[in-house]
Amino acid sequence: MRPVSAAADSRLATWVADHAGLHDVVIGNPLTGGNANVTRMITAREGRFVLRHPPTHAVSDKAAAGIAREFTAVSALAGQAPVPQPLVYCDDADVIGQPFAILEFVEGVAITEVFPKGYGADAVGAIGRSLIEALAAVQRVDPSPLMAQGFGRPAGFARRQVERWLGVRADHAVRDLPLLQEIGDWLLATAPVEGAPAIIHCDFHLDNCLSAPDRPEVRAVIDWEMATIGDPLVDLGLCLFFWKRDPEDALGFPVIQAVSNRPYAPERQALADQWSTATGRDHDALVWHMVLAAWRLAAIVEGAWLLHVQGKAVSDYGRRLEHDVPNLLREAQALIEGAQR
Repeated sequence: MRPVSAAADSRLATWVADHAGLHDVVIGNPLTGGNANVTRMITAREGRFVLRHPPTHAVSDKAAAGIAREFTAVSALAGQAPVPQPLVYCDDADVIGQPFAILEFVEGVAITEVFPKGYGADAVGAIGRSLIEALAAVQRVDPSPLMAQGFGRPAGFARRQVERWLGVRADHAVRDLPLLQEIGDWLLATAPVEGAPAIIHCDFHLDNCLSAPDRPEVRAVIDWEMATIGDPLVDLGLCLFFWKRDPEDALGFPVIQAVSNRPYAPERQALADQWSTATGRDHDALVWHMVLAAWRLAAIVEGAWLLHVQGKAVSDYGRRLEHDVPNLLREAQALIEGAQR
């Protein structure tokens, strides 16, 4: 189903021609991938671009803010880190009924369980190193111009996340998840001193990148709707939590970054050391941030399980959360126990 009407497409094509300087604009169908915002192809005489806007049914200020947040973050990073070049942002709801952004189209593939043909024998090592290079490039960008605009609240970001999601899950519980409270309490009790702030993606892993079709190289980090400013270990923690897990274990979201679940993939420690060399930052609190990553994801997506149980959003994704959420919590607990040995 198309996310906007033909009339809206016509208005959009006219608006793009007038405000973005594109000619012979054609609005395409939604592209696959992504769970939050809609991505559609735009072709013009000048090349290919992508349109980003909230789903048609999303009319909240929060959904609209995600598009604005993404465009702001990408605009700050463009030319300094591997992100799509931003073209134009529109908050005029009269055009298609929602705010939207237009970015350059990046030719690439989103990698999950298999590598493209021709990647070579060391594909997992090369893509891991490229992934860390991309993250480090993002985190070397000075966040102070964004902070001056009021973008993000870096001080206490991680603690606020734990407190927020503990409260949300306590108010909207549909099953017994004792580890949710126990790990949340551990995170609050052992929270490390925050590192100097950086621009953070908040959902950084290989699946949210576009890689070259013919070689193991990250070309662009995409899906920036949750971007903010905080301790950069938030992003490294999530990325390395999903890196090189044992496929024989009961995993939460086993498909995410699954290409790394191979015995010959680089170790987490090697990638963390690479990150430290590239950013000039230590990663002493990495395990805490890996636990935070797994716990926070479990706490957030438990909300989708709630909707599934209530029959408000029944889907295969929601059905799998019956096991994904407890598995994420068990993985987080195993990280804590491993660090305490």
